[in-house]
Amino acid sequence: MSSPHDELCPPPTDDDELTLPRASINKIIKELVPSIRVANESRELILNCCTEFIHLISSEANDVCNSRNKKTINAEHVLEALDRLGFRDYKQEAEAVLNDCKEVAAKRRRQSTRLENLGIPEEELLRQQQELFAKARAEQAAAEQAQWYSMQAAAGMEGADQYWRNLKKAQGDDDDEDDY
Repeated sequence: MSSPHDELCPPPTDDDELTLPRASINKIIKELVPSIRVANESRELILNCCTEFIHLISSEANDVCNSRNKKTINAEHVLEALDRLGFRDYKQEAEAVLNDCKEVAAKRRRQSTRLENLGIPEEELLRQQQELFAKARAEQAAAEQAQWYSMQAAAGMEGADQYWRNLKKAQGDDDDEDDY
């Protein structure tokens, strides 16, 4: 006789490759009920229910798609599948999510066409970019060279001072009056 756990959470099979990521389910559970601990058994049950729900909707949407002689399941087929299966309450939420997705997709399209709307060929943009890089490299090299010269000048002055001091010591002249 099988235990209730085995009925709720069947052992893994090859079909389990078609499940939702456990991390996603855990995140959803945490967002919905943050103050409640959920047992691993319950998490597995929720995972199985979600997977089964998706299979059910997908299968029905496929039937809708086939009945319309289409080869690709689209959003309208999924929405009709929700209707047919008695999930009308979910249909409104699904339509809202669909509209959000369409808005995000439209925004992405607008952003990707900004470059195209500049009216400048890609080759010209690449040339301009290369010019800017070359100018930046030249400015950086000039700044580094100026810094090197200033360091050399500072080192040279210290060296000259040391040379004159050593020369005076060698001549035995310690008077500060005769300093250059």
